[in-house]
Amino acid sequence: MAADQPAVFHPGGTEFLGGAQAKGTIVLARRFRGESHHKVDTKGRVSIPASFRRVLEASDPNWQPGDAPELVIVYGDHRRKFLECYTMQAIDEVDDKIDALPRGSMQRKMLQRMFHGQSFPTTVDETGRLVLPAKLRKKIGLENEAFFIAAGDTFQIWKPETYESEELAVAEEWLDEQPEDFDPLEFLDGVGDA
Repeated sequence: MAADQPAVFHPGGTEFLGGAQAKGTIVLARRFRGESHHKVDTKGRVSIPASFRRVLEASDPNWQPGDAPELVIVYGDHRRKFLECYTMQAIDEVDDKIDALPRGSMQRKMLQRMFHGQSFPTTVDETGRLVLPAKLRKKIGLENEAFFIAAGDTFQIWKPETYESEELAVAEEWLDEQPEDFDPLEFLDGVGDA
């Protein structure tokens, strides 16, 4: 690693490079992991889990130590009951796939509406918080507490009660339908129903 290239460490101890990377550089540990509850103040400020901030930094090609990492919050239409937060690298991958669709196609128009129109670019402030505008808080009914859950190269922000009654309830019901010896790792081998 070059002396002027900052090293960032994943909580599990894996080293990866933060900030601008040379083309072809492999960035390790760019996945969000974990879940947590955080207070939301009256101005919509909410702390982001520290490990999530490290992933945002590593996945922002413009980030340098002392800078605020950028991200994009996709809030979507009335059916979406959570906010999905994309790293700059993840949203660039989505944008590239949208751009590859035929111009004027309904699929491209709908994806542009969701990922370009129904989204909010923002940064993490110097204290490690997001400021969620009233419009986004109102959309998902967020008041005093937010539930953060990792989803690979994105993370979601939910009203805790909505997550428990909708997302968690569906997952638990599905798991209850599985055989006693069910191992979810089977899906990684292509075995079982998806």
